Amino acid sequence: METVYFAGGCLWGVQAFIKTLPGVRVTEAGRANGTSQTLHGDYDGYAECVKTEYDPKVVSITELMGYFFEIIDPYSLNKQGQDVGKKYRTGVYSEKPEHLIEAKAFLSKRNDYDRIVVDVLPLTNYVRSAEEHQDRLARCPDDYCHIPEELLNKYK
Repeated sequence: METVYFAGGCLWGVQAFIKTLPGVRVTEAGRANGTSQTLHGDYDGYAECVKTEYDPKVVSITELMGYFFEIIDPYSLNKQGQDVGKKYRTGVYSEKPEHLIEAKAFLSKRNDYDRIVVDVLPLTNYVRSAEEHQDRLARCPDDYCHIPEELLNKYK
């Protein structure tokens, strides 16, 4: 198993989508690349993200990037749907340099590369979100989600 972190706006929908993908074994709602180890206090620069544990024999970073791009607007800076702010930025984070190389290669092969504002950065800090955010849409299906329902269920 390997782990990569996807930030695609509000994490509720991102987690609901990613957990349906081939090869994904475990997901967890969290915060990437903030400066603190706590959920309390002022905003510390984090991006809402989904920790994604996957089987690299089943799915690659390139394939995961392709799926990820189905649910994000890669040209939107710090905004996805009605969610606005730096914590809603899009990004891919990892502790493995190979993941970042593969993610950057995916981006560079796109003909819209110069317009994409998706972070591809080393993971410097991760904090698990509060329990109320874990699998939120499964428990509260009527909550707002920026990802259309047909996409959320596309790979179920």
